[in-house]
Amino acid sequence: MGVLLSRRLGHVSWMGAILVIILYLEVEPSWGKGVADNSSVTSSISRPKSVNIGALFTFNSVIGRAVKPAMAATVDDINSNSSILHGTTINLIFSDTNCSGFLGTMEAIQLMEKDVAIAIGPQSSGIAHVISNVVNELHVPLLSLATDPTLSSLQYPYFLRAIQSDYFQINGISALGDALAKKRAKISYKAAFPPDASKNVINDLLVEVNLMESRIIIVHVNPDSGLTVFSVAKSLGMISDGYVWIATDWLSSVLDSEPVDPSTMDLLQGVLALRHHIAESDQKHAFMSRWKGLKNVGNSSINSYAFYAYDSVWLAAYALDSFLNLAGNISFSSDLMINGSSLNLSNLRIFQGGQQLLQRLLGTKFTGLSGVIQFDSERNLILPAVDILNIVGTGSNKIGYWSNYSGLSVVTPETLYLKPPNKSSSSQHLSSVIWPGQVTKIPRGWVFPNNGKPLQIVVPNRVGYKAFVSSDKDPPGVQGYCIDVFEAALKLLPYPVPHNYVLYGDGIKNPDFNNLVYDVANNKFDAAVGDITIITNRTRIVDFTQPYMESRLVVVAPVRKVKSSAWAFLKPFTVEMWIITGSFFLLVGAAVWILEHRINSEFRGENTLSTLGRFVLIIWLFVVLIINSSYTASLTSILTVQQLSSRIEGIDSLKSSNDPIGIQDGSFARDYLIRELNIAESRIISLKNQEAYAHALNRGPKNGGVAAIVDELPYIEAFQRDSPLAVDMSTAILQLSENGELQRIHDKWLTHSTCSSLSNQADDSRLSLSSFWGLFLICGIACFVALGIFFCRVCYQYSRYAPEVVSQDEIEPPEPVRTRRLSSANFKDLIGFIDRKEAEIKEFFKRKNSIEGNQSHASRSYSLDRESSSP
Repeated sequence: MGVLLSRRLGHVSWMGAILVIILYLEVEPSWGKGVADNSSVTSSISRPKSVNIGALFTFNSVIGRAVKPAMAATVDDINSNSSILHGTTINLIFSDTNCSGFLGTMEAIQLMEKDVAIAIGPQSSGIAHVISNVVNELHVPLLSLATDPTLSSLQYPYFLRAIQSDYFQINGISALGDALAKKRAKISYKAAFPPDASKNVINDLLVEVNLMESRIIIVHVNPDSGLTVFSVAKSLGMISDGYVWIATDWLSSVLDSEPVDPSTMDLLQGVLALRHHIAESDQKHAFMSRWKGLKNVGNSSINSYAFYAYDSVWLAAYALDSFLNLAGNISFSSDLMINGSSLNLSNLRIFQGGQQLLQRLLGTKFTGLSGVIQFDSERNLILPAVDILNIVGTGSNKIGYWSNYSGLSVVTPETLYLKPPNKSSSSQHLSSVIWPGQVTKIPRGWVFPNNGKPLQIVVPNRVGYKAFVSSDKDPPGVQGYCIDVFEAALKLLPYPVPHNYVLYGDGIKNPDFNNLVYDVANNKFDAAVGDITIITNRTRIVDFTQPYMESRLVVVAPVRKVKSSAWAFLKPFTVEMWIITGSFFLLVGAAVWILEHRINSEFRGENTLSTLGRFVLIIWLFVVLIINSSYTASLTSILTVQQLSSRIEGIDSLKSSNDPIGIQDGSFARDYLIRELNIAESRIISLKNQEAYAHALNRGPKNGGVAAIVDELPYIEAFQRDSPLAVDMSTAILQLSENGELQRIHDKWLTHSTCSSLSNQADDSRLSLSSFWGLFLICGIACFVALGIFFCRVCYQYSRYAPEVVSQDEIEPPEPVRTRRLSSANFKDLIGFIDRKEAEIKEFFKRKNSIEGNQSHASRSYSLDRESSSP
């Protein structure tokens, strides 16, 4: 019997509680003895008239009072059914283990003397461990209702579990520990109490539990004494708001087996209970209806153990029938070697067909009252599932199911078995729960302990960077940026957090931060506040809050001022950029000159008249505007920020050199430089504070100093693994950030001059062609389009009118002029045509059109005269 208690609980659902309290019993309580049958079976090669089956239970118990009449009814059903064993009857021999490991072992040995072919029971896992050794030696298969998952067929080959394992309802102690470990949790406290513990003993135990912070309590106890725990808890006010009580299948067995008065139900309000899931079926309801008519039932009601016991006898009958059909022989030998024992064990004999019958049991499959009876590879029943109950009022509400197939669900497992398995978080649902105190809001599951012990908060006793955290005048008082953030965050929590600060380190040198984190992880301290950087190895053992300062490594190196040269104005652009910019000035100028030449007689690059010329200039002015602005910004940057330079341009140049490197004393940077960057340990020098930094940098690597400092910006908090306070503190820190309080605290402690940030490459601020090629492309396209349109128009004019213009010049032609083909015009004529003013050509075409009109009129008049003068 005992209690498991966690000091640390996370924000988890009730099924995934991290580090919980568990009340459990290691040994079952005393129950009364049953009746033993002394009949035996003689060896025979033919089908025997009867076969002995042993029943090992504590019959004066909640479970025993249910399984005994169920098994007796099963034997009656089998023996009255000639189609099952074909004339062979089952002789069921009851043997009471009396909830004692010693008496249970003696009863088991006496039972084995009666040549039983199969044993059923016990319900006690402790007794099952002992009896399993006996049946292994005698080759007698054991169909046990013990739920302890540590009972393994690997250790006990003849052990078969005829009920669902505790592993699947996660209430076995070892199984619970394994399950919590997968959720980054652990069981940190165990306290045992005896089976016959008085109320005073249980009261003292629960008082101790109540002083701790866990409010999630799992009760795994003996059904016959478990209600005492709730009675005492009720008197202590522990069945109330804020608590979570989860009972394993023992509680459902009690509620199903015996009438419970209202006062008892009042103790259980809001409790969650588990029950072996048994599907509804006509077979099940038929057996329940005949329950009260069975022998030795008394006032007991049926529970899940009765169904499993009933099916266990049927399983034995089916396996025996199969065994006998294969000419199996129920015979025993006296080959057991027992030397030097003073006990009278001569009557123990080995079942010769035990191995063959065991295989028949493993291969049997049928549907019983409890569902499908079939063993898996680990000799557990297949398809494990439990009902989840919420005790409310005078009864219980079924709020869902859990199955190994699909996890939590409000749908019956039988329905889910017909679908593909789905254990995604979105599919895990339960109905609403009424918690202790008649509340529907999910309890937090933890509080700060009532034992008056405040949290022990460890703080690094720094030598340098005391603005972040340092000791105060009143040791162990502390102050600094980290402390103010922590205290401000605590004020935002909806509950008080009593705490004390403990300085870590001697104050002569900075403490080793890895050791500090390990001490928190090992429960020497509850939490740590200070400049503790988040790194991978640390996150594996402790939890960190939301960071409130950037965490990274930086390189600090000495710099010198660079004098500006006479040619500094050329630095903003690369050589290619200067060449392309100059080329485009010429290109755009030439394009505008060509486009304006025929229109603007006094063109000097100023007033443009042509539409195409204006179009090109608008695009170019846009490009020039952007280039000019970029040039100005780049030149400003070069003449200011980049006047500082250092030969150490980053971690790569530092790594490739052989110069000494300074680090902060106690920083993780030492391990990082050695393990990750493969820098020789001899190059690393530990420095205490900022003054030591400046001194080492000024001396330089040639004078016993360092070439650069590799330091960290680590300003966060660390908590024990799965500490619930870590989540609440993270939320509070985010609130501080949102309301501006975090910045105010930062300005209070950390507003001072800092090192300048130096770019890794001096040329990073220079502007290259890659930044402007799009602009140049647009400008170039505009120029070529405008010139293309211009030349197309000129060529059209030249092909149509050039011969007249060239031949007549200034003379008005008295006669029609012969037309020359364009192909006969030479390049000189084309250039001359292009060189003419647009106004000249238009004026000439105007006169030409007038002359052609006059000539046409004269020709018509002459024709009319000739016509009129003809006879």
